[in-house]
Amino acid sequence: MNSWRDQILKEFPPKVARLTLVADPDGLLLEEGILEGIRERGFELIPFEDHISFRYVYESQFRSRWDRGEHTELVVVLRSETGDLGGLPFDLLQAGRKLSFNLGDIFPNLSYPVVTALDRGELDALYEAQRGHAPGQLGDNATKEFVLRHVFEIAPELIKQPSDLLRVLLRRHYRGQRIPQALDERFIKLLRQSAHFNEWPLERLAADREAFFTFLQERWPIFLDREASKGTYSVRENGKPYGMTIEGPIDLPFDHHDIRVYVDNLFTEGLLHSVQHDHADALSKTWVGIGIRTAPNEDRARRVGKLIENLRAALPADDAKHTEWFHFARGWAELIVLLHEQSETAAGELLAQIKALRSRVDNGFTAWLLKRFAGLINLPPAPPVMLHHLPRFLARQAEENRQAKIALIVVDGLAMDQWLVIRDALVSKKPGFRFRDQAVFAWVPSLTSVSRQAAFAGKAPVFFPDSILTTDKEAVLWSQFWLDHGYTTDQVVYIKGVDAASLESVVEALSYPQVRIAGLVVDKVDKIMHGMEMGAAGMHNQVAQWAKQPYLTNLLEVLLDRGFWVYLTSDHGNIEAEGCGRPAEGAVADLRGERVRVYPDTILRRKVKEQFPAALEWGSIGLPEDYLSLLAPPRQAFVQHGKRSVVHGGISIEELIVPLVRVERMDE
Repeated sequence: MNSWRDQILKEFPPKVARLTLVADPDGLLLEEGILEGIRERGFELIPFEDHISFRYVYESQFRSRWDRGEHTELVVVLRSETGDLGGLPFDLLQAGRKLSFNLGDIFPNLSYPVVTALDRGELDALYEAQRGHAPGQLGDNATKEFVLRHVFEIAPELIKQPSDLLRVLLRRHYRGQRIPQALDERFIKLLRQSAHFNEWPLERLAADREAFFTFLQERWPIFLDREASKGTYSVRENGKPYGMTIEGPIDLPFDHHDIRVYVDNLFTEGLLHSVQHDHADALSKTWVGIGIRTAPNEDRARRVGKLIENLRAALPADDAKHTEWFHFARGWAELIVLLHEQSETAAGELLAQIKALRSRVDNGFTAWLLKRFAGLINLPPAPPVMLHHLPRFLARQAEENRQAKIALIVVDGLAMDQWLVIRDALVSKKPGFRFRDQAVFAWVPSLTSVSRQAAFAGKAPVFFPDSILTTDKEAVLWSQFWLDHGYTTDQVVYIKGVDAASLESVVEALSYPQVRIAGLVVDKVDKIMHGMEMGAAGMHNQVAQWAKQPYLTNLLEVLLDRGFWVYLTSDHGNIEAEGCGRPAEGAVADLRGERVRVYPDTILRRKVKEQFPAALEWGSIGLPEDYLSLLAPPRQAFVQHGKRSVVHGGISIEELIVPLVRVERMDE
């Protein structure tokens, strides 16, 4: 077999049975490629997580269709630790074909506990290594070393110099790789067997991405001084001492050829920040120039050019993992921020390049979504991939520490690029803040009543059909989720419309000692968006001005002071779009958004699509069956011809990939 997936997918020939039950203790059927393969074979898949939710979908979307004589095939997945199907309802057990899959069958010679700790996206490399190297039966430590070498390209015995270690850490953290703790511990133990890295805080630098980049940032000025000293310059005789918050070696080999290949990208993509230097004029003409602050316009122009080049090369393919799009979205957001900081003349020089690249991004992202979006819904919630995963992700953390206090802040309408603007403003005001940036997918259509409600419900929108056109039930859905996880009503808080005027009441609500869970909605960015007449550049300006005011800083400090673990996210982003005309639809639309129209049946939707051939008919993926979306063409909106507006509801990368940020203090 060419892939580990073949061993599973061969059990799903089309039309084999209308109901298949699968015991899946290792979550193999919830891997992106498997989900896509199963759907391509004509099957729909539902994870069995709780009786009530499952029964609702099963009866309304499958049993009713079977009773009408319609043909559809359903796969029910039970992720039971015991690997059996005993937890499923009796009527399903009587009617369904039964299968079971586990990692032990696919990787029989490797340690099962080690393999199960891996992200399922890493199994391709492991399977290839197993085929190519045919290892005998390996124990825990031997399996860890096999995985480190062949999956993560880490050979501890070859790491002898600082440049070797830096290369390994850079590759890992630049890509955002998630390496299980057990593998990190083995890696560090092997490194500690020699004295080469005694002064390195390996445990922190390996596991903590933000700490690693801080470690590099703090040592970059020292390296520049060393570079300057190679010339005829005088350097820091009695200058201000370097401030270090991350312990470890002071002098790093940024100029080693294995390290230099990363340096440009780190500064270009905003992972490291350029610094001032006494000899900037001379150094800026060398390879280190990307990391030296000179004239702001020149710095931005240089970064824009490099970002465009990097993004062209990094555009994910149709079969890319969702993490590749997360990584790409971060670079794309950096580009948007830089473009809005450019002068109109400079931006105009790049317009043709940007327009061509944006078209490729829109087309590539749409093609990928059509293949993979349905599979994202059912992915495991740790780490979260979609907004409705967040409550389950937070609940898992709370289970590890029942005394933990958790706050989820949803900033309505905040795009990834606007988060970067806010982040910079917050850091300038409070350097002690630390932000652990991730990303999640909003729902399609990217509307508040769909996406934000899903974020608080912890469920797909199909489970709240009666309120999908409003946000009135968010408080109830949020409370119900936590009640189902063992909390009481007085331990859960939901506050909507949080702003400067209401901060005092928020503080009061959070001050009760019994409060453990807080859901907060900040809608200022959404209000700015809907009142914006100056386009995306004006949007950035207004968001920056808002972030510089004390309100958001105060809110974060209130939560951190009271011991909350603080997460910040958004329900959808936004884009600047041009009007393509308003549909002549009378009263047939259930919802009339600028980027999306929603209809109760396919006939009505098809009639409107005839007016807009480039619009996209989106399926009812995770939505009620009578919630049928027509998405406006790329970068266009259902408003009067030629009018430019900042809008949301569609499937651009800016609307659909939103920030998820853990907010901490540096000393935590």
